[in-house]
Amino acid sequence: MARYIFITGGVVSSLGKGLASAALGALLQARGFTVRLRKLDPYLNVDPGTMSPFEHGEVFVTDDGAETDLDLGHYERFTGVSARRTDSISAGRVYSNVLEKERRGEYLGKTIQVIPHVTNEIKDFIAVGDTEVDFMLCEIGGTVGDIEGLPFFEAIRQFAQDRPRGQCIFMHLTLLPWLAASGELKTKPTQHSVKELRSIGLQPDVLVCRSEQPIPDRERAKIALFCNVRPDAVIPAYDLKSIYEAPMAYHRAGLDRAVLDAFQISPAPRPDLSRWEDVMDRLTNAEGEVRIAIVGKYTQLEDAYKSISEALTHGGMANRVRVRPEWIAAEDIEAPDGTHRLDGYHGILVPGGFGERGTEGMISAAKYAREKGVPYLGICLGMQMAVVEAARNLAGIPDAGSEEFDHEAGVSRFTPVVYHLKEWVQGNHRVERKPGDDKGGTMRLGAYTAILKPGSRVSQVYGGATEIEDRHRHRYEVDAAYRQQLEDAGLVFSGMSPDGRLPEVVEAAGHPWFIGVQSHPELKSKPFAPAPLFADFVRAAKEQERMV
Repeated sequence: MARYIFITGGVVSSLGKGLASAALGALLQARGFTVRLRKLDPYLNVDPGTMSPFEHGEVFVTDDGAETDLDLGHYERFTGVSARRTDSISAGRVYSNVLEKERRGEYLGKTIQVIPHVTNEIKDFIAVGDTEVDFMLCEIGGTVGDIEGLPFFEAIRQFAQDRPRGQCIFMHLTLLPWLAASGELKTKPTQHSVKELRSIGLQPDVLVCRSEQPIPDRERAKIALFCNVRPDAVIPAYDLKSIYEAPMAYHRAGLDRAVLDAFQISPAPRPDLSRWEDVMDRLTNAEGEVRIAIVGKYTQLEDAYKSISEALTHGGMANRVRVRPEWIAAEDIEAPDGTHRLDGYHGILVPGGFGERGTEGMISAAKYAREKGVPYLGICLGMQMAVVEAARNLAGIPDAGSEEFDHEAGVSRFTPVVYHLKEWVQGNHRVERKPGDDKGGTMRLGAYTAILKPGSRVSQVYGGATEIEDRHRHRYEVDAAYRQQLEDAGLVFSGMSPDGRLPEVVEAAGHPWFIGVQSHPELKSKPFAPAPLFADFVRAAKEQERMV
């Protein structure tokens, strides 16, 4: 049966609970333990799938088709453990499940209440798969004191009481603000946060304290005294240049040791940190720099493309170069001479998105890359816009466009070389969708296989493989009816679904490096196992840098 670590936050949000959880998972792995990480979010959305990228950042997709919080991306990148649908839940999903059970009569006429029905639903979720691993790390979203988080805090309190003594511990992240006027680190917000936590029955075993300044031993002792934790369980967490420094930094600070001590695991296995030493070596000893233009719709918030950004970093590690991504709003490319903004870059990446806004800029970026010989990687919508560009400018379809934009505008304006995906094969059954279906969870989601054309560039990128699997998140698809016309014009369909109906990969014939993929390969990229497409894209950008 797994040991549980519940990670909570206080004082302010965005302290880095997800990163701390992921780093701790990596450290426990380095000591030979198996881990799984989970996220419990108090918001009332059933999942983040229908939330604006500006509201919530990236939606991370699992192999089994769950739309989840971006923290699950951190978990995967640091531990290499593929997340599952059962690793993410929201208050909306919890209440939805409870109400569905009530409608089916499963509660036998009982009055439905937060305690025990909602808390029991949360506890059932936490316990899924607890015989599979040594440690289960469960991060609670939000901060202590949030009214919507109370059922989750109550549930983990009950859960710890239900389990044998010593099987659950609590780790709490807080902020130590620095007051420049007085030249002091203030511990009082942390004290109040722990007091709030203790008022609902939770006593932290480990405190992780974020600070911009070194935390003197005197302050650490004071925190330990007033928060009722051991002095060596007060862990400093300072700002880092790269998130991939976190495992080594937390190890030096004693986080993994404090956690194992709280479980009374002694003597603990010695950690093998060679994987993270190699990651740091590749980060700090880069042998050059490449500039990548990311032409997207949500560039005002980098978290909207978190996995893209990290996958580029991983590609840089694979090539021992530093990748400098620069975010360009697609709408800016639509201005007269807007493509001049792309001059000087060693690669152009157009990521996914929804809606028509900015898409003409994406089309112009694809045309620029194709004509100038600049390495181009189009992902999801970025692939579709590359197809539209080729249809308009190479295949003689001047009004080529996407059915998505006509649906949005309510009028037919384009020849739809990209259409609404009405059916596809998933496993052993066929999925059907209509344009009027609910938005949430109705896209083509999760891992799907692509069959690659032997000898194609994309096959070479994957080491000569003719079959790959990547995760998808889309409801519009390139129409294979235009395949021959586009291939005659020079855009090769080098990857297709196993049934041959859905285009998965396109590439420009005769171009140094021009690939579009319908999937999201960035979601499976890790610092110690970069996504092949990103690694080779950065390699091509490195070659471009040498030529410029």
